[in-house]
Amino acid sequence: MTASNSHTPHSTSHGTQQLVLLGASHTHLQVLAQLAAQPLPQTQVVLVAPNASPLVPSMLAGLVAGNYDLQDCSIPLEPLVQRSGIRWLARSAVAVDMARQTLQLDDGSTLPFDWLSVNISPVQDRTSIEDTLPGAREHALFTHPAEAFAALWPRVVAMGEERPLRIAVIGMGAEGVELALATRHRLPTAAVTLVCGPTPPGVQYAPTLQHRLLNLLKKRGVTVLQDVAKSLRDGNVQLGCGAELACDVPILTAPTQPPQWIAGSGLALDAKGFPAVDAYQRSTSHSRVFAVSHDLHAGATLAHNLASAMAGTVLKPHQPATPSWRILSAGGRYAVGSWGNVSAQGRWVWWLKNRLDQQLVALQ
Repeated sequence: MTASNSHTPHSTSHGTQQLVLLGASHTHLQVLAQLAAQPLPQTQVVLVAPNASPLVPSMLAGLVAGNYDLQDCSIPLEPLVQRSGIRWLARSAVAVDMARQTLQLDDGSTLPFDWLSVNISPVQDRTSIEDTLPGAREHALFTHPAEAFAALWPRVVAMGEERPLRIAVIGMGAEGVELALATRHRLPTAAVTLVCGPTPPGVQYAPTLQHRLLNLLKKRGVTVLQDVAKSLRDGNVQLGCGAELACDVPILTAPTQPPQWIAGSGLALDAKGFPAVDAYQRSTSHSRVFAVSHDLHAGATLAHNLASAMAGTVLKPHQPATPSWRILSAGGRYAVGSWGNVSAQGRWVWWLKNRLDQQLVALQ
């Protein structure tokens, strides 16, 4: 599908175009830092982002474990906005009209754009999750958006300090393992169970890393159930095997999806439902739309390509980062990591992870 070049200009003044940055995930924060150093000429930039302090996702388990306070793993938008000289709307998008090149915001207002860049955090679609896991809406503590989870977590800690809790972390993947270990560390009197689905925790990693994760879960007293949650009720989780797991707080790390409005946007989508893009991070159906999902190192390329596209100069292909290492928080100031087939664990691995995370917070 060829990219569409048709558009209706929404100039704010003679010769000035409007660029809308939708979302404040890390790539757009890098773009803001770049704009502070090198503003775009003849361009009004508008950031649309609901949270004043976006949370760095890789630090969520550290927050749960008590290694960080909320301000330690959040990036305040206000200083970036002031330095870059842009306009910030603390709102969310609910629809986009590509024919008119407008965004509909959650307060009912409409925002026009000449250029649009999408870098939104994935969400857990409560409606679809409720269809497959009845009771989730009423009883589950969802981990996304991370800012909402972080705001609710202190309540769980307060409950756990009053009485021993029974906590079930439900979900496959690294996030479930990290949060189970973090919860066990923060609430040592709690009974923590990881409901990880039909496969063992860490099955997607190298065998040496998986072995370390399984040993850590066992050593830290986290019960691992290779089963699925079928429904949530007040006080228990109904398992696929037919048994009931007593549970006061079910933490749901279900797979994330793009916001629902993306499906009706008219943009070409990839297999996961996010905007389909070419090598330049540009929409394959609309050449005035750029989109980046989860690549933490895409900011410099996106900033360059937005400026180049508006100036009509050559774009630069994005080279996705392919790190050979993987580090998982393991509760407290302790982590486990692997580099190819080599793995390690300890406080020094956590120190390395913390250093990398602090670079994200500092936008370095």
